[in-house]
Amino acid sequence: MPDLPDGAPGDAGGPATRGGSVPETDAERRRRRAQFLRDLAEARELRARVQPRRAKAARLRHAMRMRTFRW
Repeated sequence: MPDLPDGAPGDAGGPATRGGSVPETDAERRRRRAQFLRDLAEARELRARVQPRRAKAARLRHAMRMRTFRW
């Protein structure tokens, strides 16, 4: 595999994410986590659009769990 410069499309995020000697800062970790959560929410929305019946059933199951949950 050819060497890729930092920020290249095939780059996994730099040496900090691959166990390099440079520790990852909290800000970098929070930024990567926020991006992951945005992507996850987008994927869930897409799945809900392409599988509306399954998404509705999941919403109803979640609502039932929340109604029967005891604080």
